[in-house]
Amino acid sequence: MSKYKVDVSPDKIKDDMANKVPASVHWPAENYNHLMEQPTQFYAIALAMNQMGLTDSTSVKLAWTYVGLRIVHSLVQSTNNKIMVRFQLFAASSLVLLGLTAKGVIEYMY
Repeated sequence: MSKYKVDVSPDKIKDDMANKVPASVHWPAENYNHLMEQPTQFYAIALAMNQMGLTDSTSVKLAWTYVGLRIVHSLVQSTNNKIMVRFQLFAASSLVLLGLTAKGVIEYMY
């Protein structure tokens, strides 16, 4: 960030990153930030389900589907960053994560 003279003040960093840093550098940096958001919910759910013994084929398929969608999302965001494609991948991965979460809760409750 010093190379591009980005102001690291919390209220200015996003604007400076968008205006001063080339997209080829900025997109992967944003992707890294996104990997600290929703995927952390996945880690917690996957670990909890594993500890509860909920490792049937459906749960495993849902988990790997989520991982695959997030990998493709990361590749899109880090390369061409087409927003509509990213949104569709994000929405699909969110639905898969919701399904995995619901399955875990239902199996835990019953």
